[in-house]
Amino acid sequence: MVEGTKVRVGILGASGYTGADLVRLLVRHPNVEIALMTAERKAGMPIGDVFPHLKNLNLPDLIGIDEVEWPAVELDVVFCALPHATSQEVIKGLLHETKHSLLDEMIVETTEDLASSFQGEVKVIDLSADFRLRDVDTYAEWYGREHGAPELQHKAVYGLPELYRDAVKTAALVACPGCYPTAALLSLVPLLRGGLIQPADIIIDAKSGVSGAGRSLKEPNLYVEVSEAMHPYGVGHHRHMPEIEQELTVAAGTNVAISFTPHLVPMNRGELETIYVKLTEGQTAGDLKEHLASFYADETFVSVLPDGVMPATRMVRGSNNCVLNVFEDRLKGRAIIIAAIDNLVKGSSGQAVQNMNIMLGLEEVTGLEQVAMFP
Repeated sequence: MVEGTKVRVGILGASGYTGADLVRLLVRHPNVEIALMTAERKAGMPIGDVFPHLKNLNLPDLIGIDEVEWPAVELDVVFCALPHATSQEVIKGLLHETKHSLLDEMIVETTEDLASSFQGEVKVIDLSADFRLRDVDTYAEWYGREHGAPELQHKAVYGLPELYRDAVKTAALVACPGCYPTAALLSLVPLLRGGLIQPADIIIDAKSGVSGAGRSLKEPNLYVEVSEAMHPYGVGHHRHMPEIEQELTVAAGTNVAISFTPHLVPMNRGELETIYVKLTEGQTAGDLKEHLASFYADETFVSVLPDGVMPATRMVRGSNNCVLNVFEDRLKGRAIIIAAIDNLVKGSSGQAVQNMNIMLGLEEVTGLEQVAMFP
């Protein structure tokens, strides 16, 4: 893509928190024109009436998905910020309507084959969980329904840029990782690939702001239920577990099962993960830190903090950054990795924009230069 040109972008599900953050980021992106925004419950409303902070931005009104005139709308990129178990059918229908050849029956043998099969197609970036799990049976087990577009699943690229950048470059369907997997995988994949930690007995203690639970009205998310308290949820069976295990298994070359417990904390946005690992023979916490620092030395959005500095959500709030550090455990042969991200940015919408930039051949940081907000 030539710098200075604009692509026409659609946001499906613009009335949720991730949709709002997509608008916030894209409206100042120099290569983007937001041409379409959909929302079912808010259809017919200006986005400024749904989110007052987005007023006066000269954006199209929200419409229902059924009102979209495919392919006349002529979009170049579609962000799908719809609820889980919805994106598969919508994306399959979208690709049929726009008369692209995404549903061909070619056999994909390598990542390069997969990517090249999509060249010239509309770019679809899905922020839901609908295309994250490569095995459709695993999806059915964890999401309680059959996969709605199995013919597309093997063509979806897992969109964690720092780990799969080359595949993302030529993809047309990218599945953005979940927020918990993003922090966990950025912390663990380089160490497993390098053989510095053992794939067994990985423990992830994760905490997220309430926006991670979405914008729909739910009793456990009411102010009086959340304020001045913290509680675990999805104990032993959270849907991000198979996603994390999928990528750790690829990195380790052997099956990986994790212990993972998420907690909801009384803040709007932000995520902190404390990860406990076993070292391989001869490795130290310092070796892990050095390896991560080397692995991410050329990355804009991931950084390893100086010795002794504790990652905190206040360091990344509103930004696309991830901060990491490694500490020695008092238990011999173990180390503690701590990671912080903004669940709505690096954990969702910011990462989606980062993927779009890569897919379009733009500078990866375009539209994502925001400095973290503090206090």
